[in-house]
Amino acid sequence: MLISPIPAARTAQHLAARAATVCGLAHPLTHVLLAAAATAAAQAWDAGHRVTDLHPARPERKTPGG
Repeated sequence: MLISPIPAARTAQHLAARAATVCGLAHPLTHVLLAAAATAAAQAWDAGHRVTDLHPARPERKTPGG
């Protein structure tokens, strides 16, 4: 079963971020998951999706006192 490129890329990035948080950046699992996230993002790009499809703009935040 194939997953659409955008959910696959989001999931891969989420897993890589969690591994980096839990295991650290130097851990081999983190490296594998970062490579998978990069591959998924490249596949989404090749399928015609834009970066904003994967990372929608956040609403503007006001800084305290500003």
